[in-house]
Amino acid sequence: MLARVGSAVLRLSEGLVEWFRFIGELTLAIGRMARLRASFPRADFAYLVQQAGAEALGIVTLVSFLVGLILAFMGALQLLRFGASIYVADLVGIGMSREMGAVMTAVVMAGRTGAAYAAQLGTMKVTQEIDALTTFGFNPIEYLVLPRILALCLMMPLLCLYSDLMGLFGGIVVGTGMLDLSIAQYWKETVAAVHLTDFGLGLFKALLFGVLIALAGCLRGTQSGRSASAVGDAATEAVVTSIVLIIVTDGSLAVICNVLGI
Repeated sequence: MLARVGSAVLRLSEGLVEWFRFIGELTLAIGRMARLRASFPRADFAYLVQQAGAEALGIVTLVSFLVGLILAFMGALQLLRFGASIYVADLVGIGMSREMGAVMTAVVMAGRTGAAYAAQLGTMKVTQEIDALTTFGFNPIEYLVLPRILALCLMMPLLCLYSDLMGLFGGIVVGTGMLDLSIAQYWKETVAAVHLTDFGLGLFKALLFGVLIALAGCLRGTQSGRSASAVGDAATEAVVTSIVLIIVTDGSLAVICNVLGI
């Protein structure tokens, strides 16, 4: 048992060292980009933005609409007992804008885009494309990782805002179909309950989650072994790491916001 515990501690320390080294190299690449000295293909960056944004609208629409629908339905079952069905709008509006919109979008993007980043970089490592880039004088972090992180960070707040709107639409469907509320009543109550602070907090969380998802996906991809099974393992580890980081970060932010009274 002591040997297993010691091996686990050593693996954990090695993993932390890899995280810090990766973040340090990425920080240097961002510094070069700020001085307009970074080199990465602009056409590939545009494709990555499309891949992380427009191509994800379908799954984000479905998941967010259903989450808003479920929140409204579960809230309605309880609030109807007290004759307070109008407050379903408060529940869905605040829940989606502060928490569920950002978290569900992040989970979807972790399974969709984070795993794709890990698989892409892992395959490049297997086929020695990363070694070829290094041989030709390109920095792999600057050429491959930086555009992916920028693309996901740009798209996550927009996807989160879209997710909030789809969740509110799901709440409207339940409010008007099950609770006999008019659209005007539901919308008026939502506007009164949800403030810009709630949307701002959700968008900040989405941006932070985007950074974590891109970091986890790219790191696991660059750590991948040189076999087909290793690429699959890297994609799996990227999803698991991303979701763990998302949940831990969201819980920490919830505690901080409670202490600050936000």
